[in-house]
This record gives sequence, structure tokens and C-alpha cells, in this order.
Amino acid sequence: MIRFFIFIPLLMIFVSCNAPANDQEDKGKKKQTPNILFAISDDQSYPYASAYGSKMVQTPNFDRIAREGVLFNNAFVVAPQCSPSRAAILTGMNIWQLEEAGTHSSYFPAKFKVFTDILEEHGYTLGYTGKPWGPGNWKDAGRSRNPVGPEYSEHTLDSVPYSGIRKLDYARNFKAFLDQKPIDQPFFFWYGASEPHRVFESGSGQKAGKTLSEAEVPSFLPNDSIVRSDLLDYAVEIEWFDKHLGEMLGYLEEAGELDNTIVVVTADNGMAFPYAKANLQEYGTHVPLAIAGPVINTKGRIVDDLISMVDLAPTFLEVAGVSPLREMVGHSLLSILSSDQSGLIDAQRTMVLTGRERHTHARPDNVGYPARAIRTRQYLYIQNLKPDRWPAGDPVDNLAPDLQGQDFKAIQPGYHDIDNSPSKTLVMKGAGQWPHEFQLALGKRPYEELFDIVNDPGCTQNLAHQPNLREIQEKLRQKLTTVLTEQGDPRMLGTGDVFESYPRFGRMRAFPGFKERGAYNESYKQKVKD
Repeated sequence: MIRFFIFIPLLMIFVSCNAPANDQEDKGKKKQTPNILFAISDDQSYPYASAYGSKMVQTPNFDRIAREGVLFNNAFVVAPQCSPSRAAILTGMNIWQLEEAGTHSSYFPAKFKVFTDILEEHGYTLGYTGKPWGPGNWKDAGRSRNPVGPEYSEHTLDSVPYSGIRKLDYARNFKAFLDQKPIDQPFFFWYGASEPHRVFESGSGQKAGKTLSEAEVPSFLPNDSIVRSDLLDYAVEIEWFDKHLGEMLGYLEEAGELDNTIVVVTADNGMAFPYAKANLQEYGTHVPLAIAGPVINTKGRIVDDLISMVDLAPTFLEVAGVSPLREMVGHSLLSILSSDQSGLIDAQRTMVLTGRERHTHARPDNVGYPARAIRTRQYLYIQNLKPDRWPAGDPVDNLAPDLQGQDFKAIQPGYHDIDNSPSKTLVMKGAGQWPHEFQLALGKRPYEELFDIVNDPGCTQNLAHQPNLREIQEKLRQKLTTVLTEQGDPRMLGTGDVFESYPRFGRMRAFPGFKERGAYNESYKQKVKD
């Protein structure tokens, strides 16, 4: 299990020799505003950290944060994709409330205020290294910089152990930030690793000394040597993220800042394997989370409460002594962090909501795969709002009659909402040997899905419409619909096609229909107006 550490502001007491005893308490205390180090990996699923019991990956620095703080067993991103998930973290709002920022690789409208700007307004120095909010376009959305803050990317490495690893020296760039920031100001620093995002160097896990028998294969993937090797390569990149985290903790100790720094370690979405990233199933949205620092009361606790990443923005603001914005739907975690309890702490945390819209350009006319979900302690209920579409992107073969020559070759191998990988190739070719895994990852899905997470964390058996679960399914359906409607989700209000109109600034492929990069699809905008 993975653990995160949050640090509680220290009290520095300055006592005047001549001050009366009753004045010392009122006048002699100075409360330090805590720093915040936010470390976020790119595409890492729960439970892949050694603090969660994983043997495949070793994360001593994540484990340290868990040991010195609080480890969360049930933390969830709002969306299983990079930029929408990061936008939700920054705003404390759900993706269906964020217009273009609720889709992958679009605009991040400036009208949505981010907690980083608010912290800066209240005296914090900001900085980031690695991957901030993105991919997408903030420059033409009314913002003067990336929503995360100023960039620190001067320092790079001469070499890295494997070709899939970025050469940016995250830790040294953090040290440069520490050296440059004003001494008397608290800081917020965003460490956004590019790891373990694909592409991985094939065989890097075994080169690092891991063995195929160590690979922990989730139930929705083929238990095959190709998948096992791919998982070991993924583990190596998680360890790279953790290595730089450890160096950053060392720099904080050298600077005398560690005891007054809240450290939060998590991921932006699940791992880039079939039926994980870009899916609302468990391995797409369930991520590691550990928090340590001066806000922690009792260290080494393990918390089972359901946590959403929209809870981080109000947490950071409360730490800084600032009231959360009214539009934020997240709830501060400080009451949990300052508790002395483990297990279930806040009885009101009975659910989290997740959702997705377009991921990549994976279908004709650049449409997405809209879905919404509600996760309780035992069940995951999903609504696939366009069940006629392919959730992983269109297979190429069924488009062959509409495409010719180079256009057809350009959209190979299809199913583009899954990152290309040895595991994807195996699943695509394995309809005969791995029919269930093939269907889970690539097949069309019904409008409703229901999974018993306690007994089926891999979401391999859809229990929707089973007579003995009818009442549970109905309650989850009603709750999801009610909350989404209250939050103004266009998909619930009859204007959901607006999501299809939003621009995409990432790669556009040779699918039939609309394919203009960076442009609004006016046909869907018109549908909304009508």
C-alpha cells in the first residue's frame, strides 16, 4: 500500500525573559505557514507501491511518507486521463463542471481559478518541474502561464538508465527552486514526473534485476510473459519517480525545511495498460496517496475513507489559512490528517464520482466516449452514455471501406484510447486465447455496469441487472444522476454534445469526419444551441 505524508505547521515559541507567564502564550508564539511539496506521477495505479504490499515495485520514499504520515487506501482521481484529472486537482471541481478543461488536451479556461494562484496571492512562492497541467493549451485560454506556476527545468541529466525515462533532473531543479526562493516565504512546489508514462524501454525491468515471477498481473490482463515483462518495465519507471522524490526530501532536510513541509504523493490516473488508463474501471481511477507533514497528528495511520483528488485544493487552501472557493466541490482532508484514528474516520465520505469524455482522436468525427461513475466502499456503478461507441477507440478494420491507402495505414493499429504497448498488442491479437480479456479491453459495453470491488477489484464481472443487486443498482443510479444534475453536468441536462465540440490540440488522425487540430467542431456546437 502507498502512503503519503502531510506535515503540520510547527509552533515556534519565543519567550521574553521579562514577559509575564500569561503573556507568553498570547504574544510569544509564531506559527509558521507550512510549505507544500506535491509529487504526482504520470499513469500509476493503486496498489503499485511497496507501502501497499507490492513486491514488484520498491518505493522506499513513498513508504517513508506513509510511515511518517497517513497512507490512503481509497484515493481516486476524477478522470482517468492526464489533463482533465490535473484540472480537477487544481480547481477542486469535477470535470463536467470545467467545460473544455474536462476533456483531454483542450483549453483550460482562465475563468476557472486554481488553488496555486490563490496560494500565491496569500504569500506562497510557486514552482514546478516536469509535467504540470497538460497536455493542452493554456496560452490561448486567457492565462499568462501554466496553471501550476513558474517552470524550473534548467537542469538535465547526461544519461538515464533506460530510454523510456526523461532526462530532466527533477530533484536538482527542485534544489534550484529552493536556492532561489525568498527565505521568508512558504512555497508550493509541483513535482510532476513523466514516469511511468509510456513508452517504456522493453526489457528494462529484467535488466534492473526483476524476474517475471515477481510481476503482479491484475485479473483483467492475460497472465502471459509479455504482460509480465511489460509490468516490470512499468515498475522500473515508478521507482525512478520515487528516487527523485527521495532526493527532494534530502534537499528539504539539508535546508531545514522538511519538518515544516507537507508532502503529498499521488498519481494523475491509472497505468497505461488495456482496461486501465482512460477507463472508469478501478485500475483507471484508483491511485496511490500518502501525505505527511506538520498537519499530521498520529503518524503511520492507514485510512480507508473514500478520497477524491478534488479534496486536495480545499486542503491546501485550509493549510494556508484561506477559505475554499464556493464553487469547489471537494472537502478538506485536514480533519482526517489531524485525527488519531485509522480505518474509516469520516462517516460522510460514502462515495466518490468519476467521469470521462474524449481521450485521444480515436473515432470518426473526433467524438469521445462519455461515461460517469459512482464508487462506494463496495461497488462501482458506471453509466456508459454512448454504448454504441467503442470505449477503447474504433477498431481500424471496420473503417477500411471508408479509407484508402495512406489514410488507412495512418490509423493503425486502432483502439487508440489505449497507449501502444506489448500488452495492447497481445490483447488485440488474443481474441482466441484471451477472449474475456479481449472483450473487457476492446469490446463495446452496455449502458450500465456494476462491479463488486471487494470481490472483483479487476472489474471482470459485470453484475448489472442481477436480481439480488437490483435495489443497490437503483440507489446508485439515482444518487449518481442526482449529484451530477445538481452539479450542472451537461450530460444530465441534455446539452452533453458540447463536449464533442471542444478542440483537441494533441495528435489528430486520419479518421473520417472532423479532424482539424485546435478547432471547435461547429456541428456539435450547433446541436447544443438548438
